[in-house]
Amino acid sequence: MDVSPPRYTQFDRSALPVTAMATDFLNGHNTGHHRHPNAQLIHAVHGVMVVSTEQGLWVVPPTRAIWMPPDMPHQLRMVGEVKMRAAFIRPDASPHLPTQCSVIGISPLLRELILAAINVPLPYSPDTRDGRLMRLLLDELRLVPTLPLHLPNPTDPRLRLIGQTLTREPHDRTTAAEWAARLGVDPKTIHRLFLREMGMTFGQWRQQARLLAALEMLASQAKIVDVALELGYGSPSAFATMFKRQFGVAPSAFFVETMAGQP
Repeated sequence: MDVSPPRYTQFDRSALPVTAMATDFLNGHNTGHHRHPNAQLIHAVHGVMVVSTEQGLWVVPPTRAIWMPPDMPHQLRMVGEVKMRAAFIRPDASPHLPTQCSVIGISPLLRELILAAINVPLPYSPDTRDGRLMRLLLDELRLVPTLPLHLPNPTDPRLRLIGQTLTREPHDRTTAAEWAARLGVDPKTIHRLFLREMGMTFGQWRQQARLLAALEMLASQAKIVDVALELGYGSPSAFATMFKRQFGVAPSAFFVETMAGQP
């Protein structure tokens, strides 16, 4: 039996400021819960990653990346064949690095820097071309915006029941008042708990759950009309309007990869 350590251990605990590696996964692969001593910038040039931690769930398409702080337990599930390119970043490598797990935009420059970084041989010296490339990657990382692709996990037992139901059945139309009646509380309590724990209303959380489910379905090549109907929207146009309002582009354009021939 192979008892050698995972390949990523030569990258995720390096003393170098930045290291990077490429890994390809088959559809449906699940990494299981794990953590890394160094922070991680995870980007898939092809395929979609569903990332979960105790704090919530993130859906990460090829036009985005996810920032994973050091020592945070997480797992990744692959939707489609995923070509993952990950940079491991020492926590003290640069000031003002993100402290929370978040989905970030990938600029054309940052994308190219990640792809170049995976080909940098280890070790490298700070005053070489490779060292300057890694410093530029850190500089670019500080400029990219975070994006609304997060579904926070509730901790209150009552909200957890609602969250588990809506995550499993995002088309569910049960209102906050109906949930309150089931749980034996006042409807205002439901709204107050959602705002306090998740920073959003019940309706906003349910809408986010639907949109993230939609991303996963679209990544699996589902038709827009089927996604809209499956998730309880009145029409494909209503779904497209809500999708564009949230993500800034139409559903048909979200997964377009503008660069061909990525490694």
